[in-house]
Amino acid sequence: MAVGTNGTNGPNGGSLPKGTPLTEPSPVAETDPAVYGEYEAKWGKAAFPATEDEWIARAKEVADILATDAVQRDLENKSPRAEIALLKHSQLLRVLGPTKYGGGGQPWNVAYKLIREVAKTDGSIGMLLGYHLLWSTSANVVGTPEQADRTHKLIIENNWFVGGAVNPRDQDQVITQDGDHIVFNGFKHFNTGGVVSDLTVLEGVLEGTEDHIFAIVETKQPGIQFLHNWNNVGLRLTESGSVRVINVRVPWTDALGWSATDKKPFDEILKIPFARLLLPTIQLVFSNFYLGIALGALSAGSAYTRTSTRAWPYTGGDTKSAATDEFYILERYGNFHAHLAAVTALADASGLAVASVYSNYSENRSELTWRGRGELAEKVAAVKVVATDEALQVTAGIFEVTGAKATSSKVGLDRFWRDVRTHTLHDPVAYKNRELGRWQLLDEIPEPTWYT
Repeated sequence: MAVGTNGTNGPNGGSLPKGTPLTEPSPVAETDPAVYGEYEAKWGKAAFPATEDEWIARAKEVADILATDAVQRDLENKSPRAEIALLKHSQLLRVLGPTKYGGGGQPWNVAYKLIREVAKTDGSIGMLLGYHLLWSTSANVVGTPEQADRTHKLIIENNWFVGGAVNPRDQDQVITQDGDHIVFNGFKHFNTGGVVSDLTVLEGVLEGTEDHIFAIVETKQPGIQFLHNWNNVGLRLTESGSVRVINVRVPWTDALGWSATDKKPFDEILKIPFARLLLPTIQLVFSNFYLGIALGALSAGSAYTRTSTRAWPYTGGDTKSAATDEFYILERYGNFHAHLAAVTALADASGLAVASVYSNYSENRSELTWRGRGELAEKVAAVKVVATDEALQVTAGIFEVTGAKATSSKVGLDRFWRDVRTHTLHDPVAYKNRELGRWQLLDEIPEPTWYT
């Protein structure tokens, strides 16, 4: 598979859409991949995970490693070059890839559990893993079988990490034609993981049409310029800042789902419900790292309560000797546990539903109906609603059962809430509730959008 490169004399002469910010990026500090060098050797000698349990065990290993300095890394806010190296060493990036190229060959329901495990101790790295798994398999959904095969071979054999510059809220990138190539130009306020990626997914609209094109390009090229301006409340290590795309040239053969001969989309690929599976797939990615972050907060809060929280002495005659005997603390932890257990069960059921759709229709894409796609979207939407609600409830409420000293920055419990609060604003959950309401009352499947 060829990858797009920058052309200095593209059809737009290097110009950018009106209003594109032109500020220069500031220097960026990165974590050092050498800190995880021992795991490259360790996992390189270990047996490649073969079962669901083995993959989950590997993800737990990664989470435990990240947990040792998660609070400090969050405070330092460095570009996660080392953490991506750790994901590569662990083989988690390959979990969905075909076995013939060295992938794990696992279904999506397993991948969702790995995202959740990693997010328990580091929400940023759990999010990056989830986005990579979506983008690295996007050709399965919107590409031809030949394009999907080439993409898998490229990504899996090189063990590459994939980022994406596909923020729908911004103006679409403009795509122009130049012989056997298409050329991308544009700006995105948000991308995810691009700074530390090997490949980047670009998406735009072909000039003079309303047709969208996805393509996967090499990240390290002059035409992809990251502004290194991600400094938000939470998910501080996701490198979700702005990116400029200037005259990035891509062979027509790499325009996913398009004919390089006719320069037209394959209607049997891009105009059917199967081609709209990327959105429910990634929406469940979101829910699983929300859930993982909430479970991590519950675990960290429990450990703090057991070791550091003091019983309240002014109880009017019901004083306890230990915080773990306090009725209200036990009640809150029990309630958190029950609700997260319910969300976990719902997320697992929806993960199986996503995996089933891919298993049943990947070889016969045209057989998936709009109704079938809509029903899957509503299963995923239900998870998104309750995962958002419970993750916010738990990550904020954990301070009620840990106490005032637990708000110290060195404890780091605040990072769980900050991470969930940041990404749950990605698309308003109120619209998911409305969507589910129309499903419940009117039996209406949702209109496929960039967020549904």
